Amino acid sequence: MVPEVDYQVITAAPVDEIVALYQAAGWWQESRQNRDRIPSAIRGSFCFMVARLPEGKIIGMGRVISDGASDAYIQDVVVLPRYRGHGIGRELIRRLTNHCLQNGLEWIGLVAEPGTADFYRCLGYGILEGYQPMLHGKRG
Repeated sequence: MVPEVDYQVITAAPVDEIVALYQAAGWWQESRQNRDRIPSAIRGSFCFMVARLPEGKIIGMGRVISDGASDAYIQDVVVLPRYRGHGIGRELIRRLTNHCLQNGLEWIGLVAEPGTADFYRCLGYGILEGYQPMLHGKRG
C-alpha cells in the first residue's frame, strides 16, 4: 500500500529524523559536530524538502544547493528503506527540479550513485558526457 505523503519545503527539522535518513543512506558518520551542522545545512540550502507521513514523521528528504542565480545541484535524496518503491524519491526529485525551474534555474545537476541512472533518466536527467565527477582528498 502506498503511504499518504505530504511534501514540504522546510527551514528546520528534528535533527534525529534527518540523521536517521543520512544513516539509512549510509552517508552518516556520527559525531556531535556533524549533528550540530544539520540545522545550518537545512537553512543554507536553496531548497530543503521533506516527505512526511500524516502524523508528521519525516520519511524522505532531498535538497538543492545553489546561489539562486545560476546552477543548481540536487543532493542528499533518500527515503527510509521501509518506504522505498512507492515513488517517494521520484516525487522528491520531480518537485526539487520544478522548484529550480520555477526560480529560473535551468542548469540542474546531480551525482547519481552507481546503478541509478535509469531512475534519473525517466525524470529528465542524463549523463553529462565529457565530464568526470571529482572529489577533493580522494585518491583513485
